[in-house]
Amino acid sequence: MKRKIFDFSLLRRVFRYAAPYKRRLYVSIALSILLAVLSPLRPFLIQVTINDYIRNGAGPVLSVKQEMAKLVILITVLQIALLLIETVSRFYFSFITAWLGQTVVKDLRVDVYKKVLGLNLSQFDKTPIGTLTTRTINDIEAINDIFSDGLIPIIADLLSIVSILIFMFVVDWRLTLICLTPFPFLVLATWLFKESVNKSFIRVRNAVAALNAFVQEHITGMAIVQAFAGEQREAAKFNKINREHRNANINAIFAYSIFFPLVEIILAVSTGLLVWWGARQVLHLPEVQAKELSGKIISFFLYLNLLFRPLRVIADKFNVLQMGMVASERVFRVLDNDDTVRKEGNYAPDKIKGKVEFKNVNFAYVEDRYVLKNVSFTIQPGQTVAIVGHTGSGKTSIISLINRLYQIKEGEIRIDDVLIEDYKLDNLRKNIGVVLQDVFLFSGSVKDNITLRNEDIPEEKVIEAATLIGMHEFIMRLPGGYHYNVMERGSTLSLGQRQLLSFIRALLYDPSILILDEATSSVDTESELLIQEAIDKLIAGRSSIVIAHRLSTIRKAHQIIVLDKGEIKEIGTHEQLLERQGHYFRLHQMQFEKQEKIA
Repeated sequence: MKRKIFDFSLLRRVFRYAAPYKRRLYVSIALSILLAVLSPLRPFLIQVTINDYIRNGAGPVLSVKQEMAKLVILITVLQIALLLIETVSRFYFSFITAWLGQTVVKDLRVDVYKKVLGLNLSQFDKTPIGTLTTRTINDIEAINDIFSDGLIPIIADLLSIVSILIFMFVVDWRLTLICLTPFPFLVLATWLFKESVNKSFIRVRNAVAALNAFVQEHITGMAIVQAFAGEQREAAKFNKINREHRNANINAIFAYSIFFPLVEIILAVSTGLLVWWGARQVLHLPEVQAKELSGKIISFFLYLNLLFRPLRVIADKFNVLQMGMVASERVFRVLDNDDTVRKEGNYAPDKIKGKVEFKNVNFAYVEDRYVLKNVSFTIQPGQTVAIVGHTGSGKTSIISLINRLYQIKEGEIRIDDVLIEDYKLDNLRKNIGVVLQDVFLFSGSVKDNITLRNEDIPEEKVIEAATLIGMHEFIMRLPGGYHYNVMERGSTLSLGQRQLLSFIRALLYDPSILILDEATSSVDTESELLIQEAIDKLIAGRSSIVIAHRLSTIRKAHQIIVLDKGEIKEIGTHEQLLERQGHYFRLHQMQFEKQEKIA
């Protein structure tokens, strides 16, 4: 982690995002140079004013007094002008660096989110959602600090320190060395502070990621937590993670509490040495030379305050820079993730016929743990094919492969005799409609969830599709009708109502291939009848793949594929498979015996 502050390749990559705004970047660098020159000018002018004008103007000659008074006023006006220029320059410097940081963050966040959208689902299986949330929001925000509080401000502070030291050495190099006697202690304290806070910040970032992941997961699964009375257990786990976050922050606060008073003590020691040297010179020098010390001592007092002001914060800025680099490494790790759709073709027909062919397909979520083994079957255009089997037999894996949510390991999948890798991905997925058992609805209106916020779809088409499914009257009874807010995950609607909305969504996009995954497994009998009617309307004239536990719902299928442990055991119609008295027959018997016992 520590070496990342010197990882110039990573730093260059961050600043590549600032390339479109390089004019502002150059302006910020120019302003940092200007501020470095302006800072020590005012103490120098005060020294000149005291030594050359105020002291000389104290003589008995009236004309000299008047002339000196005019020069003092002139220098005072010059001081005010310099102060105004410095104030305006500092304002623009702060504004431009903050603007750069926020603009880079905006562009980078867009790239990261696009990357996340294009990742294979296997990444979401392995990575907690809260961690990706942290990468997209918290870590990218830390990159903003590289510009607003990191590299450019550090350069400005270093230039200011060098400029002040040059002025001090030019005025009196011996006095400068005396005042800087405690400086090595400050360097040591700064280094120790930087290391301590850096370790604490790394702990804080890790704790933030853990908190985000925990909260995201448990809020999503709150119904389960409450149903099993797990509130106290989960609260105890949260307290443990939160305690680590607090302790990491307290360690950083402790380091700050020691460092800043220590800087003040070192400044006081330097000031004390300045006063000691001035008093010693006054006692040993002639009166004329001693009088010239007043301006020098006052200017050095101002120099020291200007010198220690950036030194107070430069260690903190180094930590900010280093944490920005650590965050950028994490963010670029997401951007460099190559677990995306490996190959995308250019074949993009307006409409596909719907022939689906699996040929010797092998697939594994984890290497060498195959969930599909040598799977081969063909679905002709317009046919309805049902896939049945025990839980974990590979049914859902088949439909995930058809629209390329995962990448097959071996074999071929063809649609209309064309490899799915040769299709343009958007075109392929637009021609495949999917209705899942667990319907996910986004926070927003009924219409937004049906159209998925596609503004090209008019409300008239939405109403037409809802009417066909038999949901229009129900939607119109909702407050606001099609503009009713279903809330997050559709919490204000029943499971059956959410399922029917997903049917409207599928019908609206008019897919050539329809996939129904356990669409009626978790609904009541009345909802099942409505859904079954909707299914009959949906599958008409389309190639359909139906996954169902309730075998009574798939009797009309043109063929039924029986899966067991990732392998196809049987293919045939309902009647054919019952006659064979094989796997399907046993599944059928088990299900109807269970129903008779329940009855």
